[in-house]
Amino acid sequence: MESKRQQKVSSLLQQELAALFQRDLPHLFPGLPPGISMVRVSPDLGVARIYLSVLTVGGTNPGEEHLLLVKDNGKAIRQALAKRVRSQLRIVPELVFFLDDSAAYAAQMDKVFGDLHIPAAPEKPESSDSDAAAGPTKRPRLFADDENE
Repeated sequence: MESKRQQKVSSLLQQELAALFQRDLPHLFPGLPPGISMVRVSPDLGVARIYLSVLTVGGTNPGEEHLLLVKDNGKAIRQALAKRVRSQLRIVPELVFFLDDSAAYAAQMDKVFGDLHIPAAPEKPESSDSDAAAGPTKRPRLFADDENE
């Protein structure tokens, strides 16, 4: 479980990296810049694992090429991030980028569940005449106050 400090630093890095990719460094990415789906910071705040989500356009998956571009320009991204967060953080963590494939995994699981064939439940046997003659069943008493009802 993350500490409050880790959560605050993660949130700050996520916001600032998203703004950095959209405003300051859009020239690095062909098409749309990647989104930041999640940031996890180590307990010593020295390493930040950043998960990038890339939208697929026209059936192509530009995720791998975006990830390579980000990794190749990692030093410039960290320096630009340092300029943005220098008043909030003493040391900017080392940035490690990963491709977030949770949307593709969710789509695959949706397809698997959609392809499942679940047979209908068997019908219950009809009640016998002895059950109907006995009348409605009485509810069990849970508390002494139920007597008045």
